[in-house]
Amino acid sequence: MSVEGLDALNLSEDLRESSSRHPLVLHLQQSLISCSKSIKAGDFTQSEKSISELGEFLNSVSDAVVSEPDNESSESEAFEVLTEIHRYITSPSLDQAVIDGLSFELPKAVARFACASPRCAEIAESVIERLIESCSPRDMLTILCEALDSPNTIFNTSDYFAPLLSGLMKVFVSIQRRHFELVKEAVPVILNVLKAVSLESDDGDTDSKDLFERSVGIANSIQAVCSKLEGKVNKKLRALLGAFVLQITAIISISMRDKVSSCLPLVLQLSHFLQYCNLSYLGLITGYDVDTITTTVLGDDNDDYMSCFSYAKYGASLAVIWGHMSNEVAQAAEQDLAVVKDVLRSNQTKRWQAVGMLKYIFSCVMLPWEFKKHAINFLLCIVDGNVPHQCNNGHIDCSVYMPSLFAALQAVEMVIMYAPEAVLRKSAFDALKRVLADIPSSFRFDILIALVKNSDSSSMIAILLDCVKEEMRRENCQKYSIGNDEVLQAENKACQSVLFWSSGVLELVELVLRPTKGGPPSLPEYGDAVLSALNLYRFVLISESTGKTNYTGVLSQNNLQKAYNEWLLPLRTLVTGIVAENQKDYDHLTFDTVCALNPIELVLYRCIELVEEKLKHSS
Repeated sequence: MSVEGLDALNLSEDLRESSSRHPLVLHLQQSLISCSKSIKAGDFTQSEKSISELGEFLNSVSDAVVSEPDNESSESEAFEVLTEIHRYITSPSLDQAVIDGLSFELPKAVARFACASPRCAEIAESVIERLIESCSPRDMLTILCEALDSPNTIFNTSDYFAPLLSGLMKVFVSIQRRHFELVKEAVPVILNVLKAVSLESDDGDTDSKDLFERSVGIANSIQAVCSKLEGKVNKKLRALLGAFVLQITAIISISMRDKVSSCLPLVLQLSHFLQYCNLSYLGLITGYDVDTITTTVLGDDNDDYMSCFSYAKYGASLAVIWGHMSNEVAQAAEQDLAVVKDVLRSNQTKRWQAVGMLKYIFSCVMLPWEFKKHAINFLLCIVDGNVPHQCNNGHIDCSVYMPSLFAALQAVEMVIMYAPEAVLRKSAFDALKRVLADIPSSFRFDILIALVKNSDSSSMIAILLDCVKEEMRRENCQKYSIGNDEVLQAENKACQSVLFWSSGVLELVELVLRPTKGGPPSLPEYGDAVLSALNLYRFVLISESTGKTNYTGVLSQNNLQKAYNEWLLPLRTLVTGIVAENQKDYDHLTFDTVCALNPIELVLYRCIELVEEKLKHSS
């Protein structure tokens, strides 16, 4: 008998001695013998077929046990099957070629068994660990990534992914060369798994904590690999680790939903990596560090690799806000947050960059409100009203920062409108006003106009129009705060200082009172915006008349006639019609509607009287 035949016979006898008590185990033994014979014989076609049949068999068993989670008999059968697999691959007589062949099928198959019970998960992890010890790390990296990337729908759970992620931890530290390229290849797969389980599943906060702990373990493995490297490769891998940590920080913060305190231990561990990856709170909150690691990871490539780090900027902002929330976290990151705040208060451009980064927190609908509350508090700390305005010296191109500030203000608006607590809504409004005040006046009016035009909320539009009116009132006060002997000089310079006193104000009023779709605005839905627009128009009309000026053009014959015929009279017809309709049948009288229209009627009729009076005198 040949040596190969003798080995197969010995293996067969070993298997039969193990446990043939259950038909499934016997079937498994026969399948393993078939795989061993075909692999040793060098019959590629037959070995591929045998391994495929083994996989199909194992999948049928795991499908059955997972479909009946309360069936103890099925769980016991799964445990016996896994035990037999583990005994088989740890057999001293097993040929390396056989274990190499089985390594392509077993990791994914045994990971499915991990969903059956904790003891099955433990053996599944041991099987994967044994394969990693025996096979090529590069091959195992590819195999594990494929298994992570293609779970069956019913196995798309933490239990399935956990042993595979643990396997990657060990593979990373076993890699001998091309470390950065191989880790870079695996990281997107890991992050996609974390997002799928924690952000896209209904019970992500309860199902993903184990995965997060393993992802921290993977970060430790990457750091261990970094310690073996030097020069440019070390720098690139550290940057990749930094991006990985920021992405995980964001996913953890979002997925824990209202259980923020429960993820503090994980965030503490992640914060320890920041200093190692050359990430500082100042660099993170201004976005500089995120841009740096992106450039370092990609190099000269212009691919879409960084799309897997779609939450990296969220994570950068959250890492700092975590430090703001907990001194323990800031200490773990080795950062002095008080110093960071002082720098932001004293440097306008960095402060604007920070405001731009905070928008990721304010705009994320999945993020718990606790983070937004602390982010608003942080924002109020750095924009305290006593800050230098460097853009006024003309040496800085402020326009570069305006799109980001506009987006940040829109995000703050979301907090104002949707925050569940009145205190947070009030704080957010205070933050909105402070950020607006921090913007040079030459840009502030354009920002406010853009905010109004891009808002669908009647209440928010009303707030913004009130801000415009307040800015105009402030400009008026500044214009006349000079002594009486200098009033003439002030009036001569008025055109340079009255940025809000322009025709743009009438455009804002028209935007509300005569929407672009044509006709009067919808009432009572847009009642707040309409009332604010009418008050703004009345304020401008009275102020221009009193000051004997016409910066806005409100007093010109054409504009008066336009306001009267196109804004005010159609609005009066609409209001009186709604009131009359609601008063036809007292049984269906909508008191809320009538009450909402009362203040609009009062201001509307006052505006009509003022315009009629002006038209009368101008004719």
